[in-house]
Amino acid sequence: MLLKKFRSMVVVSGAVVALTAAVAFASGALVMSADEALTGLMDGNKRYVANQMSGQKLCDLPTREALAKGQKPYAIILSCSDSRVPPEIIFDKGLGEIFVVRVAGNIPDPVILGSIEYAAEHLGSPLIMVLGHERCGAVTAAVDAKGKPEGNIGAIIRTITPAVKQARKEAAGKSKPELVEVAIDDNVKLVAAALTRQSKVIKHLVAEGKVKIVSAKYDLDDGTVTLLK
Repeated sequence: MLLKKFRSMVVVSGAVVALTAAVAFASGALVMSADEALTGLMDGNKRYVANQMSGQKLCDLPTREALAKGQKPYAIILSCSDSRVPPEIIFDKGLGEIFVVRVAGNIPDPVILGSIEYAAEHLGSPLIMVLGHERCGAVTAAVDAKGKPEGNIGAIIRTITPAVKQARKEAAGKSKPELVEVAIDDNVKLVAAALTRQSKVIKHLVAEGKVKIVSAKYDLDDGTVTLLK
C-alpha cells in the first residue's frame, strides 16, 4: 500500500514539473532540448498508463489566451490516423505542447513533410517522433495486398510496401500477426530514416544538431509507448 502511494506521489510530482515546464516553453521563457522533449513525452505516457493524467490542465482559459499570441511546441509527432492513438492523450499533453501530423500508416508525402518542416524550422521544435502502433490497419492492408493496388488507398499501400517486403525476409516462417508487427516496426523505422533524405530542411536541421528524430510504437493493449532502435 505504501509503495503504491509513493509511486502515485512520484507520478503526480512529475506531472506538476511537466506542467510548469510546458507553460514556460509555450510562452517562450524556456528552451527545451530534444532529449528533454523526449523525456517529457515518455513521462507523459507513464502518467497516461498510470491513469494519473494532468494534460487537461493545459487546456484552460489562461493557457488558451496565452497561446492565442503564438505557439512553440517542443515536439513534432508523425502518427497514424487511427482513432485509438491520439498523441495528445497518450502522452498526456495540453494545448501548445506538441505539433501533431496524422495520416494512415504514419507515412509522409510532400504535404506531410512540409508540415513537419514548418514546425521544425519556423516553430523551433527540436524533436521529431515517428509513431506507429500495434495492429495497424494500413500496414495490415499492405501485407494482404495482391497485385498493384490502385486509387488513393492504393497510394498508402504502395508507400508501406517496402517495409512489408523487408519484414517478409525478417519474419520468414512466422504467423501473419507476427509478420504484421514486424512490418509495422520496419515501416516506422524506414519512415524515420527517410525524413532526412526526403527533406533538405530536416536534413540540415539534423546535421546542425537542432533536431533529433526518433521512432516509437504504441501498444493498444496497455497504452505503453516504446522507443524503437
